[in-house]
Amino acid sequence: MNPLALVALIALAAEPGTAPRTLTFQEVLTRMETQNLELQSARARLAQAQELSAKAWSGYLPQITAGASYTRNSDEANITLPVGFTVRDVGAPTSDPAAPDLPGTPTNLAVIPSEVITAPIQRFNQLGAQIQLNQTLIAPALCLAIKSARIAEDVAALNVESARRELLFAAAQLYFGAAGLKQAVIVQERLLEVQTAREKDAQVAFDVGAQPKVALLRAQIDKARGEQDLVRARNSYASTLQALATLLNEPAAFDVVVPEEPVLPEGIEDLERAVQERPEVTAARRSVDLAEAGRSGVKWKYSPSLGLSGVYRWANVAGFTGSNTSWAVTVGLQWVLWDGGLREAELRESSAKVAEAKANASAAENRVRDEVRRAVLDLVSARANRLKAERQVQLARESQRLVDVSFKAGAATYLEVTDINTALAAAETGFVGETLNASLAALRVLKAAGRFAPPSAQPEE
Repeated sequence: MNPLALVALIALAAEPGTAPRTLTFQEVLTRMETQNLELQSARARLAQAQELSAKAWSGYLPQITAGASYTRNSDEANITLPVGFTVRDVGAPTSDPAAPDLPGTPTNLAVIPSEVITAPIQRFNQLGAQIQLNQTLIAPALCLAIKSARIAEDVAALNVESARRELLFAAAQLYFGAAGLKQAVIVQERLLEVQTAREKDAQVAFDVGAQPKVALLRAQIDKARGEQDLVRARNSYASTLQALATLLNEPAAFDVVVPEEPVLPEGIEDLERAVQERPEVTAARRSVDLAEAGRSGVKWKYSPSLGLSGVYRWANVAGFTGSNTSWAVTVGLQWVLWDGGLREAELRESSAKVAEAKANASAAENRVRDEVRRAVLDLVSARANRLKAERQVQLARESQRLVDVSFKAGAATYLEVTDINTALAAAETGFVGETLNASLAALRVLKAAGRFAPPSAQPEE
């Protein structure tokens, strides 16, 4: 898009009939809670992390499984067994043919099977089904895993809260930046109006021979520069609105208003309170608990575990018992006496993780204290610079008024008028910038102290 088309587009957007809606600072924070995609992604990760306890408990709760099978065998096998016997007279004395040399009295009586059964031990089509119950009775390492899962959920929730505050602060910075750029656009528009009026005056004076053509050319150059500065300011404002709209996940068809400077509560410089209210510090401390729980879990791996197992089976082959169903209950004790040094290595590793977590927690606390101190110093400097910038604006406006009177009286040159107008525009732009810096410095103090989390911006459940 060429510059002329861009200026025309901005002019059309500024028409009264197509004025965009205005979003307040609080509305932006509320929309961030519900529309920002990165925050939605963080909350989705939190929802995943909140299932860690359920996964850990699943190892301690009953496990029930069921199964069925079908087997096609190549052959069918049956076994015939006697289940009843009778004693009969065979008519002549006999001895045991299997042990003819054993001493004894020959007899004519013999034991003959009176009843037999045929039991199938393998069928062509064999069916089976079973249901099994496993229950852990004593598993100390698993108890520690459940505790670690709860701590991990807390850490995930704190990390999401920290990400939420960072995203809200990013939106706040963009909003205040957009408000400052909007004020800069107003200053440039007012300066362009003055430069346009000066060009007209210079044209009239040149036409009547009261001023040389150099003065007219200087006025035209100043107006052209003012038009360029206005386009640049409007583009910067539109670019900041686009960045804010990207965070809000909506089109950049809105305007902003100049928000008030954030009010700092009493005791904002309390470093220890700031440390307590920063979610990332709390997350770092809970990470220490998580590492210590992991180390304890490794130690408890040296203990035995006790479990209970029950199974119920059905098959279409009765087998030797004569029943198609069977059940069994087993209590099992498992104790790993030596695993090749794995537990010892895990114990050393977990001890190193505890040391790392403690160092990270201390570093996080130091960063927060340092951030609060520097934010307070920056706020003091920003407020002092804003007072100086305000005084410069007052002096520049008074100087502009005096030079304008002198110019109309013929006592000042056009160069002096141009210089004072430029100085006034610079002073007003500087004041806008310093006002923005003071507001952002106050926001940074709130964020550093852990106070930048507006309750009204929380999404409804």
